[in-house]
Amino acid sequence: MGTDGDETGGAGVSTTRKTFALLEALKDEEGVTIATLTERTDLPKSTVYRHLQTLIDLGYVIERDGAYYVGFRFVELGEQARSRKVGYTAAKRAVFELGQETDERAVFIVEEASEAVYVHRYGSLSNTMIGHRRPLHSMASGKVILAEWDDAAVADYIDDIGLETITRNTITDPEALFDELERIRDRGYGVNNQEHMEGLRGVAVPVYTPDDEFLGSLAVFGPTSRFTDDYVHDELPTRLRNKAGEIKVTLAYG
Repeated sequence: MGTDGDETGGAGVSTTRKTFALLEALKDEEGVTIATLTERTDLPKSTVYRHLQTLIDLGYVIERDGAYYVGFRFVELGEQARSRKVGYTAAKRAVFELGQETDERAVFIVEEASEAVYVHRYGSLSNTMIGHRRPLHSMASGKVILAEWDDAAVADYIDDIGLETITRNTITDPEALFDELERIRDRGYGVNNQEHMEGLRGVAVPVYTPDDEFLGSLAVFGPTSRFTDDYVHDELPTRLRNKAGEIKVTLAYG
């Protein structure tokens, strides 16, 4: 009884899924034709065209010379997400200062839907990473987030998401992950030893509000040639804790 344009029941869900499939196909490329979108989404050309016209009317997609682009309307939505908590805005300054002081890539990461999400980033091609999602268990920041959870929640994460192998160093054994999380709780920081990308190490600490609510994770990462054991386990944890403390003070006193 329903059609592709219905907004109730299963048809409405189907319509929404098609719209977001098109947006996913658009987001990583500058200018995509209808023919390419049809191929990437396996949707009929007429369906692609109809959905694109709706998105254009709403300002979320623009068309230039037969190519389609994600519109700046999404920037407004993205900035609202990045500033929905006062602490997220305070973390932006800390990330910039960390990057300046260390001359390395710095990030502030939060958890959403059991994934690590980049909220702020300093370094090469910073803006291209905002909103990107990564597995929690393969990153220093992600493991710091998991360390905030109790064992039952971590077990649910393992059952639901799994411990995907990203590199040869990724922790994929549940017992090894539980041991790693206990170390993070004891020492107050997490380390990524080439677990997400070969040749990169990282250090992360938790960030809390003045009420001791967990806000997210602050991290610095870079090449193994510079991230020696002394740097990773001595200098960087102290520097990161200081910045996390500054965020807490800023939130408390403005």
